[in-house]
Amino acid sequence: MGGGARELAGYLAALAGWVAGLAAAVLPQWRQSSYAGDAIITAVGLHEGLWMSCAAQSTGQQQCRLHDSLLSLEVHIQTCRALMVISLLLGFFGIIVSVVGMKCTKVGEEDPVTKSRIAVAGGLCTLAAVSLYATQVTYEFFSESTIPINARYEFGSALFVGWGAASLSMLGGSLLCCSCPAKVRRGQQYHQQSQPSTAREYV
Repeated sequence: MGGGARELAGYLAALAGWVAGLAAAVLPQWRQSSYAGDAIITAVGLHEGLWMSCAAQSTGQQQCRLHDSLLSLEVHIQTCRALMVISLLLGFFGIIVSVVGMKCTKVGEEDPVTKSRIAVAGGLCTLAAVSLYATQVTYEFFSESTIPINARYEFGSALFVGWGAASLSMLGGSLLCCSCPAKVRRGQQYHQQSQPSTAREYV
């Protein structure tokens, strides 16, 4: 695969990862009611996200409510919120810089590899947020508690969307990093190193 094809594939993967990350951040299905256990309750299904909690009736009606207070939220939810926002900002900035600086140009950064690392960093933030939330859900599900198993929570669909978004973002950043040939990168670095000495010769 040529450098241009890798660059295009990396950009499309990073863009898809950013869109999936945005969807994962907005979706309220980060955790949902568990239907494990003997007595299965199907009348009402509960699911919660980073920004709201919802209750779905068996009739198809759904009611959602935004989280009332920021300070009253659990620490892991606040941390996941911050990581997802940082991830979306990094991803957006990386996409814009990649569009402007295609074909291994130096627009936005002196080192073309640095531009691709922005997408990888955004993917890592998404991965950290989703994994942290999944760890908390797992801990609460298996912890010793008086709450019945069928009244606890388990993984929601947004977690899997988030894992997919993180994978696409890191894949896209890696492809963008490999799209610029090594000899071009070495030539740019050599040009940067030799330019000041050349300027001093003519002074």
